[in-house]
Amino acid sequence: MAHHRRRSCLRRVLTIAGGVSAGLLLLAGGHTYGHGQLFSPSLLPLGLGADCSPSFAPPPFAPPPSALSPLPPYLLSDLEADASPPQPEANLPRRLLPIHRSPPCLPSNSESGADRSPPQHDDADAVLLPDWEVLLLADAELGGGAGNGKATCAFQGGASSPASALGRLPGSARHGYVCPMPEPVRSLQPLQAPLLLPTSAASADCPGRTSLLNWSGPIAFSSATLDSGDVLIFAKGVNHAAGGVRCIYRHCGDAHGHGVVASFPAITSVQQVTRCPAPPMHLNSRNAELRVTVAATGEDPIPSIATYRPQQSQSGLVVTPARKKLICACTMVHNVSKFLREWVLYHAAVGVEHFFLYDNGSQDDFADQVAQLRSAGISITTVPWPWIKMQEAGFSHSAAMHQSSCKWMAFIDVDEFIFSPNWKGSEKPSKSMLEALLPVDPDVGQVYLWCFDFAPSGQTSHPQEGVIQGYTCRRKIILRHKSLVLLAAVNHSLENAIHHFTLKDGFRSIRNLQARVNHYKYQAWSEFKHKFKRRVSAYVADWRDPINLQSADRAPGLGLDGVEPVDWAQRYCDVKDNLLQQLSARWFGNGLATLGSQDT
Repeated sequence: MAHHRRRSCLRRVLTIAGGVSAGLLLLAGGHTYGHGQLFSPSLLPLGLGADCSPSFAPPPFAPPPSALSPLPPYLLSDLEADASPPQPEANLPRRLLPIHRSPPCLPSNSESGADRSPPQHDDADAVLLPDWEVLLLADAELGGGAGNGKATCAFQGGASSPASALGRLPGSARHGYVCPMPEPVRSLQPLQAPLLLPTSAASADCPGRTSLLNWSGPIAFSSATLDSGDVLIFAKGVNHAAGGVRCIYRHCGDAHGHGVVASFPAITSVQQVTRCPAPPMHLNSRNAELRVTVAATGEDPIPSIATYRPQQSQSGLVVTPARKKLICACTMVHNVSKFLREWVLYHAAVGVEHFFLYDNGSQDDFADQVAQLRSAGISITTVPWPWIKMQEAGFSHSAAMHQSSCKWMAFIDVDEFIFSPNWKGSEKPSKSMLEALLPVDPDVGQVYLWCFDFAPSGQTSHPQEGVIQGYTCRRKIILRHKSLVLLAAVNHSLENAIHHFTLKDGFRSIRNLQARVNHYKYQAWSEFKHKFKRRVSAYVADWRDPINLQSADRAPGLGLDGVEPVDWAQRYCDVKDNLLQQLSARWFGNGLATLGSQDT
C-alpha cells in the first residue's frame, strides 16, 4: 500500500511537469462504483421545495390539519399538489462522469464487532461537483490566507486552474477549495484529483489525494459532533430501505493499510443525516483523525470525504455566547449578496438577534456584504456549505449545532420577510415584534406562517431601493408556509422539509394567523431567471428538466426553456398589497437596500 502511494505521488509530479507519457504508465486501474441510483422515489420523503411553493405533496410527517389553526375563509384557495411522486433527479448523474474506484481498504481489528468481510469503499479528499467543478479539502490554508483565491489546482496532463478558497468547512474544520476542471482534462480516464499548490508539508506525502469521487454517486460529505457526544454523518444516496444503517469509523493514516476501528448501528438515519454513537473513548485523543461513513445493511460502505476530529476547534462555525439568543434566523445563500443587506437589517430591526448564513458556493461579493453588516453591529455567522442540493441537510446541521446558542430559529430565504399587519400603526420597528409572535404554551415547538407570493409588479430590473419597495402585488392563492422552530423540540432524526421540522413526542405545531411571510418570489426577469440554473433543495427538480411538470414549485405557465414571456412583468398580480412597503418606508425611508446604517 505504501508503494502504491509513492507511485501516486511520483505520477502526480510527472504529470504536473508535463511528463504525460510517464504518468500514464503509473495509472492505477479502476472501475465504476455500483452502489445503485442516486435518488430513489421509494426512499425519499415527500419533501417540500426550497422556497414557499411545494415541490411535491405534503410529507407524511406534517402535522394533521386538525392540529393547526384554519386558514381564514377570505384566504382559502385550492392548494396545488403534484399528481405524481418525485422522480429520480437524472439531471445530476447525466452531467457527470463515472466514479473512479481506488483499491479498497483492508479491515483491521474492530472495537465493536465490525463485519469481517473486506469493506468496499473509496476515501478521498476531493469530489467532482456538477458543472465540472472540483472541491478539494486541505488541512492547512493555502495561497496567503484570507480567501484570496491565489492557490492553484494542478491537474493530470499538466493543465491547471485557479482555486477559490471557501473557508473552513464544518465537521473536520478543514479548508475547502473549488477549482474548475479544464476541458482537456475531462476526457482523461480515470479522472484523478488535482494537486493543490502551493503544497503544504501535510499534503506532500499525498495520502488519500489520488482518488476523485463523483457527486453523482453515494457519498458521505460532512460530519458534526454534538454536545451530547453523538456524531452526525451527512451522506447522500444512503439506502434507507435496506433494513438498517451502520456508522463506520476507520483509520487510513498508517502505511500498513486501512482498517475499520469501530462500527455501530445508527441511532437514526433519515434523509441525508445519520446520527451515530461516538467512537470508543481511547480514540478521542487530540491527534485522532478518523474517516467516517455509513453502510446500509448488506451493502458496502459508501465513499467518504468526511472525517471525525473530536477535539478539533470549530471556531467561527458554532456560536456559544454566554446568553442564549431568543430568536435567530438561518438561510442558505448562493450569489444573493444584493438582497442580503435589506433582509438582514429588516429582521434585525424586528427581533432577530443572530444570523446563520450557509454559503452554498457564492461567487459574488458575499464576504464584503457580511463584513459591512458586521461593522454595523449585526451578529452573523457564516458556514461554508458547498454541497449541491443539500439545503435540507444544511438546515439539519443548523438545528443540531446551534441549540446551545439559540432558542428559536426562523428558517427562511433571503427573499422572504416576516411581517404582521398588526405592525402597521407602529412608528418605529421594535426588537420585541417577533417575540410577540412566539407561543406561550410550553408544548408548542413550531409556529407556521403562511407565505404570500409576490409578483414582478411591473419591474423589468432589480429595484435599487430593494424588494420591499419594488414589489407591491401578489398572487391570491396561498400555497405554503415557513416556520419559527423551537430548536429543543426538533426530533433527534433532524428530519425536515425546509418549511418545517419533525418534532419530538410531546410537542405540537400551530399556525399564527397574526403574521405572514412576504415571499418576493416572482421578481424582475433578470433576477428570476437564475432560478433555472441552481436549486439548493435535494427534492426540487431543476426547472430545465421535464420532471414533475405540475409541481407548484414551478412558475405557472412558464415551461422549461427559461425564456422571458412577453408579459412577465405583469404576471401573477392578482392582489394589490403594499402594506409592508408603506410600513418600511415609514421606518427606514427610501429602503433598507441602500441604508447607510441601522437606525432603530
